[in-house]
Amino acid sequence: MRPLEDLRIIAVEQYGAGPFGSVHLADLGADVIKIEEPGTGGDVGRYVPPYQHGEDSLFFETFNRGKRSLSLDLASPAGREVFEDLVRHADAVYSNLRGDVPSKIGITYDQLKHINPSIVCCSLTGFGMTGPRAQQPGYDYILQGLAGWMDLTGEPGGPPTKSGLSIVDFSGGFVAAISLLAGVHAARRDGYGMDCDLSLFDTAIGMLTYPAAWHLNAGFTPARTRHSAHPSLVPFQLFPAADGWIVVGCAKEKFWHRLVDLLDDPALRNPRFATFADRREHAAELLPLLEAIFVTRNAADWLAELEPAGVPCGPVNDVEAALRDPHTIARGLVVETEHPHYGTIRQVASPVRVGDQTPSYRRAPRRGEDLEYVADLLGYPPDRVEALRDAGAFG
Repeated sequence: MRPLEDLRIIAVEQYGAGPFGSVHLADLGADVIKIEEPGTGGDVGRYVPPYQHGEDSLFFETFNRGKRSLSLDLASPAGREVFEDLVRHADAVYSNLRGDVPSKIGITYDQLKHINPSIVCCSLTGFGMTGPRAQQPGYDYILQGLAGWMDLTGEPGGPPTKSGLSIVDFSGGFVAAISLLAGVHAARRDGYGMDCDLSLFDTAIGMLTYPAAWHLNAGFTPARTRHSAHPSLVPFQLFPAADGWIVVGCAKEKFWHRLVDLLDDPALRNPRFATFADRREHAAELLPLLEAIFVTRNAADWLAELEPAGVPCGPVNDVEAALRDPHTIARGLVVETEHPHYGTIRQVASPVRVGDQTPSYRRAPRRGEDLEYVADLLGYPPDRVEALRDAGAFG
């Protein structure tokens, strides 16, 4: 059995953050039944351009492989009846909605515990279920600005800069997945479930980590650094080579000594650069020396010497180069699924690894295609399914 094959999740989710969290659980074998609102065409992620065809998109495939789809109108009595039957057979109800919505549509623990006392209700929202922003919609871009991330990112004197990826969304998804697993573990041990109140805001603030601790305890004011330099370790930053950029980092004293030996420039042996504290104090003198050396040769030539010497370093790849890196291939990080329209879809694997079992991947579901599976799970005979359909349960 796969690690989570005995876990069933009812997912009232859409777009990015929520589906990103649950896709890793599905990859590990969890039975993730995705509830899609029929009146609006289901998950909006199905329609994200530019690679979109009808009700399928490569965006949707990325976040929903391995799941099942049920079109279900939770606002109708018949749809609610089916949902509650699913809750009886589930370990968790998982959602990513605005903070005030879970209680409005009846998917909190207090609203479901009479059906299944051990159900875990995991809600990933923009700002959480409490606080002055609880009713505001939360999006990654807005959170990167609100939590101080954009102010920290970019070159000194330049505009605030967003990360190239939706890091708050993705981190929030991981936080939600961890919380869901912890909640289910506790529910199986104790016999009763709970709410897990998670938010993108909490995630983004929590990831301020040591700059926040420095500020809270020592009054530190974070500032952007030239060439994305580390705020305290010197050198640890981007350096321009003759044909591009490389990252070189000396996070331990031994790495600095290796770098000095490799570059063999007497100026680098100056006592003013002897320790971490010395190099930080004299960074304005040291970094121009290193830049003048690295710019004399191509990036690949430097990396060919730095890597064998044991100096932490790497190229600044574009996406294409990252995906074809030999280590990407060796780690099995590009996987394939088969799709009725797109044919063979290649995408990145989940980085979550448990044991040595090779993960298996299944394409994302077509909208509503798993009604028969759900009917069998709930023991609905065909006439019951038709009656529910006539009553508007499935839209």
